[in-house]
Amino acid sequence: MDQEVWVNGRVEGAIRDIPVVILCGGEGTRFHEESQYRPKPLAEVGGRPILYHIMQIYARHGCRRFILCLGYKGGMIKEFFLNYPTRLRDFMLRAGEPAPQFLDDLTADDWEISFIDTGLKTQTGGRIKRIERLVDTEHFMLTYGDGLANVDIGALFAFHLAHGDVGTVTGVQSNSQFGELRIDGDRVRAFAEKPMIPSFINGGFFVFRRTFFDYLRNDEACVLEREPLALLAKDAQLRVFQHSGFWQCMDTFKDYLQLNELWSSGSAPWLANSERAR
Repeated sequence: MDQEVWVNGRVEGAIRDIPVVILCGGEGTRFHEESQYRPKPLAEVGGRPILYHIMQIYARHGCRRFILCLGYKGGMIKEFFLNYPTRLRDFMLRAGEPAPQFLDDLTADDWEISFIDTGLKTQTGGRIKRIERLVDTEHFMLTYGDGLANVDIGALFAFHLAHGDVGTVTGVQSNSQFGELRIDGDRVRAFAEKPMIPSFINGGFFVFRRTFFDYLRNDEACVLEREPLALLAKDAQLRVFQHSGFWQCMDTFKDYLQLNELWSSGSAPWLANSERAR
């Protein structure tokens, strides 16, 4: 179902028209256990690629247009989507008939997906710049191909439209990977195992005006998180949408195991209730 976004009492646009750009081209060097065999966005959580879960997060809010920035092993991502109905659904195939007969009641995803080779070694900013020609709207969304969250995409987009600046980044709080010592002199007064970091970090789930492409360079060395976002902040054109709910990236094999444990427990917080029951 399409979701209209209202700002100051009037409709500003339909989310289904807004392209969602997903960065899928990195080598995933810190996730070598999986990425040596396939691109990290195809690493499975609950039997489905994390990329599919990310696209479903957006689709639940009405998004249907996706632009995948491919690179490392990008052909495997193309092959998955060329065959994904039969990968994800039960079906019967009669010999001699070209089309399978699906045996479940799932409906096909109404998605328009563009697969763009943005280079094997290209950094994040360069990948985004190379899909500029495909963004035909005033705004576009952007995220990474390895992070799950229960971000309210509709609220994020409405926040972006309301403030009027060029960019919005979703800020999340994360647990430290280390235990925290609270000390008085040489005496430990308290110990917190992996405490919540008090400041916000970049959780992805961006929204930009199309003018953001002017901050990017079409070369392999352009890193989104360095000069482009730093200049945007310097120009007072970057706002933060604060998300206090679930967020987890799949940066390491440990993260991969944690996300699959959440799925197995039946409490995967990035899913809608209907999906969680499948």
